[in-house]
Amino acid sequence: MRNKYIDAFEAKQVESKNIPDFRAGDTLRVAVTIKEGDKTRIQNFEGVCIARRGQGTGETFIVRKIGANSVGVERIFPIYSDSLNEIKVLRRGKVRRAKLFYLRGRKGKSARIKELKK
Repeated sequence: MRNKYIDAFEAKQVESKNIPDFRAGDTLRVAVTIKEGDKTRIQNFEGVCIARRGQGTGETFIVRKIGANSVGVERIFPIYSDSLNEIKVLRRGKVRRAKLFYLRGRKGKSARIKELKK
């Protein structure tokens, strides 16, 4: 059972951010603020959302992309983090699972996800 004061605080934190509606299988572009020394810059991380977990301010999602030399790169982002500037949904994926960890073992055409038709 959660404390009602913590719930009220988290609700206030959650309502200030506008998060788009996305789920596993969607292709996302996540703009992340990176601090290097005393300078800051924004770097985009574009890939497929393979999982979403948690609730409230502790909610996270995993984005997977194929980097240089066909190496898979995954990053876990807290949804309500201050370092996230923007989450943009590029494509909607048609998948039948909530967690797409099976994509880790796939390469090439078998790792593709069909696009959801509107």
